[in-house]
Amino acid sequence: MSLSAKRPSQFKVFRRRDIDSIPQLAALPASERNAMKVVSAVLPFRVNNYVLDELIDWSNIPDDPIYRLTFPHRDMLGDDDFRRMESLLATNPPPAAVEAAAREIQGRLNPHPAGQLEFNVPMLDGQPVRGLQHKYRETVLLFPTQGQTCHAYCTYCFRWPQFVGLDDLKFASNEVDEFVRYIQAHPEVTSVLLTGGDPMVMRTGLLRRYIEPLLALPQVASIRVGTKSMAYWPFRFLDDADADDLLRLFEQVVRAGKNLAFMAHYSHPRELATTAAKEALARVLSTGATVRCQAPLIRHVNDRAEVWEDMWRTQVRAGAVPYYMFIERDTGARHYFEVPLVRAHEIFRDAYARVSGLARTVRGPSMSATPGKVVIDGTPEIMGTKVFALRFTQARDPAWVGRPFFARFDPRATWLDHLRPAFGEKEFFFEPSLERMKYSRENPLKPRTRLSLIDEVGVA
Repeated sequence: MSLSAKRPSQFKVFRRRDIDSIPQLAALPASERNAMKVVSAVLPFRVNNYVLDELIDWSNIPDDPIYRLTFPHRDMLGDDDFRRMESLLATNPPPAAVEAAAREIQGRLNPHPAGQLEFNVPMLDGQPVRGLQHKYRETVLLFPTQGQTCHAYCTYCFRWPQFVGLDDLKFASNEVDEFVRYIQAHPEVTSVLLTGGDPMVMRTGLLRRYIEPLLALPQVASIRVGTKSMAYWPFRFLDDADADDLLRLFEQVVRAGKNLAFMAHYSHPRELATTAAKEALARVLSTGATVRCQAPLIRHVNDRAEVWEDMWRTQVRAGAVPYYMFIERDTGARHYFEVPLVRAHEIFRDAYARVSGLARTVRGPSMSATPGKVVIDGTPEIMGTKVFALRFTQARDPAWVGRPFFARFDPRATWLDHLRPAFGEKEFFFEPSLERMKYSRENPLKPRTRLSLIDEVGVA
């Protein structure tokens, strides 16, 4: 690991088939490389030469946080699933047999969390709009077809079905006219979030095809881009062949009077520490765009208050805005990464208390659950009973936003569906409405939506 500004000769990607050819892995036991192959037959793996050479401290394996963040590990699969896949691979089976076994395991890892199949897919002219998600009133998510991969994959990624060939669970759009018509039909939409994958893997010409039509829509006040490219391949903004054209596109958006906001995924302070990372962030900010930083709280990677304190301070110093600390979603290898809610709140509280007001723009710890984004405000004792104090920062029904509610204290809970209402209540205040949204046409966001299970996925 170094903090050099030297650019690699070219962008180079390593996948499952390349595990034995990654030079840095040669010193590891063959059994560990074999475990990587077994796990990556089920869960996605992709890393690039910048991550290998600049971000991972190879003297601290296996405990280096960026190594944990990007490489598959034995315990990401349950014992039975690991042994089954390991035994199968030992027989040199045909690819179809490996894929069939992987699909069976993947189907039990909750590949479509937070109700996106039942709730999020919008309709236009009686038909689902492919590649869009509309969970919250003001914001529409757009999944460009050409942006459905990343420069490297995070092992915790909640969009892992996008990357493992689950075509029936993939969400993508190449119909620009259709998404523009949908936005025009919904005047309540003021913000469009381009996401994936990572839209920044796209060449500027392709990205322009999705962004420029939005500039002509007066109702659109902000264009957001969800990306980890500034952490995983900062040269996209520095000296890639079309980097200058990309920055000109950003300036064009700002000149058009739109707020251009990058929802930058930084999981660890080290991703902000290299010279290239610093220069990339500065160059994006120089266009007039804003950068808001977010990441989930992940065991083995950033589950200490000191890490978040360092990260938020660094972001503020660079001119970026700390935005969200998320709770690891209930999908994929959640058992490997999740942290109990009470511990998550302790980490957030301790880090939050150590930074100045400029860093206290951050929200969290937040669960992006089926009803909305639920923040844990604390664990107070009320009338002799210890509880979780909870609050929506976003919700399917805007009337829920900001309304406090309480759950029984449970030191083992790691997600909203593990919690039960406090003070003898039979259900949380939002549950009857949520049930009606699921089984009827009563959805305050899209009252005419046909809520059917269709074979697309993507989450807000």
